[in-house]
Amino acid sequence: MTAARLDGTVIAGQIKQDVATEVARLAKIGVKPGLAVVLVGTDPASQVYVRNKVRTCEQLGIYSEKHDLGAETTTEELLALVNRLNGDDKIDGILVQLPLPKQIESRTILEAVVPEKDVDGFHPINVGRLVMGRDSLVPCTPAGIIEMLDRSEVTIDGKYAVVIGRSDIVGKPVSLLLLHRNATVTICHSRTKNLAEITRQADILVAAIGRPAMVTAEYVKPGAVVIDVGMNRVDDIEQARKIFRNDEKRISDVTAKGYALVGDVDYHGVNEVAGLLTPVPGGVGQLTIAMLMENTIKAAKLRRGIS
Repeated sequence: MTAARLDGTVIAGQIKQDVATEVARLAKIGVKPGLAVVLVGTDPASQVYVRNKVRTCEQLGIYSEKHDLGAETTTEELLALVNRLNGDDKIDGILVQLPLPKQIESRTILEAVVPEKDVDGFHPINVGRLVMGRDSLVPCTPAGIIEMLDRSEVTIDGKYAVVIGRSDIVGKPVSLLLLHRNATVTICHSRTKNLAEITRQADILVAAIGRPAMVTAEYVKPGAVVIDVGMNRVDDIEQARKIFRNDEKRISDVTAKGYALVGDVDYHGVNEVAGLLTPVPGGVGQLTIAMLMENTIKAAKLRRGIS
């Protein structure tokens, strides 16, 4: 038996269609949601992410602004831009692409974005609302995971969920979202002892630790739902052969592109044990931008008191 595939591409498409429908509805009452994306420096991966976000806004009818700043930008200069966007009524969501250059105080910048425009869900006020189970803007990847489970008709209520990873961006918020949906949740991390013993009990296992193919079949309960959040680059051909087994297409990526993308889950091994499994690429990563669009619509409605 092999696991059924949780296809992030399909689910992201459904979310985007729902967003487009809502954009059209808002247009009838004179509201056009707006997103400002701020990119500092020339990091290639960040440039791709930002370009995809702006393109998706255009596809769905959301107004967007892209602000490109030089790598030498100071905290004060970036702060001035954020404050201007805070006061711009055309803008409902502000996203400052991470990572920022070393000279910029990232926490200062993220906390400067007003909570009602914080579509990344990183502001302490939004984090506090999430902890309390109150309506708030939630980090996009964790929100996407819950959306994936719901649209795939996976029951969360009463299930035992284990999250590997305790980051502020994924591990902690997804644990809280699962808890609010009545799952019993354990958070594991790099210092957890007997990790496999714990994860083998999970009905829902979320891997977000940032280690290529670390979660092998021995970590997984037969029939479990396994969500792979990892996005790691493997550039060593021997490591790629070990991870991808006989999948020559994936192995050839290392030769052709210089790297291959690998999740935190050993897909080929876990595929023989799990009931449902997300691939990498094509899984959770597809949902992040879709949920950013969803958050932008939500922020636009919350700011205007629209139900």
